Amino acid sequence: MDNIKVLFLTDDITKFQADYPDEIKVLTWNEKFLKAKDYIDILVIDRSITDEEADALFNITRAYTVFYLEEARLDNNTRRFISRRMGKAMNLEALKILISLKGKDYYQQPYGEKANPKDIGIAQGFDGTIKWNGQYSVELEGDYGPNFNQIVFWKYNIPVAKGQSLDLWLEYTKDDSVEVVLEIRKITSGSISDISNIWTYTEIEMQDEICIENNDDVDGTLFVSLNARGSGRLNVIALHDRHSRRGVGTFLVGGERYVTSEREEIFAYFDPGDMKPPLAVYFSGYKTQEGFEGYYMMRKMGCPFLLIAEQRFEGGGFYLGTPEYEKLMVDIIGKYLDALGFYPEQLILSGISMGTIGSLYYGCDFRPHALILGKPLASLGDIAANERLKRPAGFPTSLDLLHHYAGGMDTDSIDKLNDRVWSKIRATDFGHTKFIVSYMFEDDYDKTAYDKLLSELNSAGVQVYGKGLHGRHNDNTAGIGAWFKGQYDRILKDDFDR
Repeated sequence: MDNIKVLFLTDDITKFQADYPDEIKVLTWNEKFLKAKDYIDILVIDRSITDEEADALFNITRAYTVFYLEEARLDNNTRRFISRRMGKAMNLEALKILISLKGKDYYQQPYGEKANPKDIGIAQGFDGTIKWNGQYSVELEGDYGPNFNQIVFWKYNIPVAKGQSLDLWLEYTKDDSVEVVLEIRKITSGSISDISNIWTYTEIEMQDEICIENNDDVDGTLFVSLNARGSGRLNVIALHDRHSRRGVGTFLVGGERYVTSEREEIFAYFDPGDMKPPLAVYFSGYKTQEGFEGYYMMRKMGCPFLLIAEQRFEGGGFYLGTPEYEKLMVDIIGKYLDALGFYPEQLILSGISMGTIGSLYYGCDFRPHALILGKPLASLGDIAANERLKRPAGFPTSLDLLHHYAGGMDTDSIDKLNDRVWSKIRATDFGHTKFIVSYMFEDDYDKTAYDKLLSELNSAGVQVYGKGLHGRHNDNTAGIGAWFKGQYDRILKDDFDR
């Protein structure tokens, strides 16, 4: 486990002395921090700070990792810094306890992954029907018996280091006539039969993430199976495992997790920056490792920013969903606009590739100041159709999206999925929105996105800035990214005097 660096900004370090765990590295302020570039994990403030110190501290801290003593007498400059870092007041004893017991949860590098249906094994005793829905899910139907029996299991065990905590989340749907429990067995590393722990979780307990804490002194692996009883349909979608922060955030410290009634997740991370317009929202692109994308890029902007991510399907579900899911997405963005006291004209939505769908689709709800799009995708049906000849086996997730969102694989389904985004764009007045788009001339995912955007935007006053680069969808990500960041800088400078 990495050391957790705790920096104390105080004139009396002795009052913070305690029997901290070995992984806690206690640091005190000195001149070297004025030019430091490495992040610290926790900052404790016990005195007022100078402007020079505030600038240096802002560069080496993250939001939600700053704490200050309730009784400390702090000036306005210090309190302003604390607000920008979402700091929290605590008394001395509570702070010592937090560092001792929760300090290890402030590690820097997050990690998450999920096991897809291809990693699922079906118990030999099950004699009902089995249907594999591409890479999305495996659907079972039959009689599971009156007692809980193993029905599916995951072929690959999940490693868990000594002292580590993991959060597990199972995506599934089922008939009311079916009951399930999740069973987890911890096997000691180096052994094939030494089971040191067995945990069983009911459906009520699975309404939230399951936290497995490996408090043993040895590493291990987790064998996971799903047991069922009753009869009917059981659709097993995905098992997610993530390095846990035990309540201080998902993926990043302060990261939020939202869940619909169908167990679909949305992740959001908000950083208030300098608390001045605009609010810049970045939708993560396709990725198989779970977590947020774009943190360092957006942080450099200096303005408030919001990262959005989701981990449905293989690599992501392109931010579309049920009415409940889409309303939740709008509510999340609106929540932070309201918290800052900003208006939609002080909002930028942005993304690259998969993230452009989120920007375009929810841009229709907010009609923001600008949409900054790299390698735009809009005709999701065409993306799936291109899997046959233009991009064979290049992006099979597109076929799962087509089947799930449009209900089939035929031409009508392709048109239906295409129209899901375009019909919303056509019905929106973007008269006060700038579209800033970098695209690939020979894009093998959605070649028509930019040209169609020009023809579908009928709003008076809409502005479109476009730059094309030669290559297929994934041929020049560096060039797209450079133009994307450059246009962000231009908009911030020209339109918001930053």
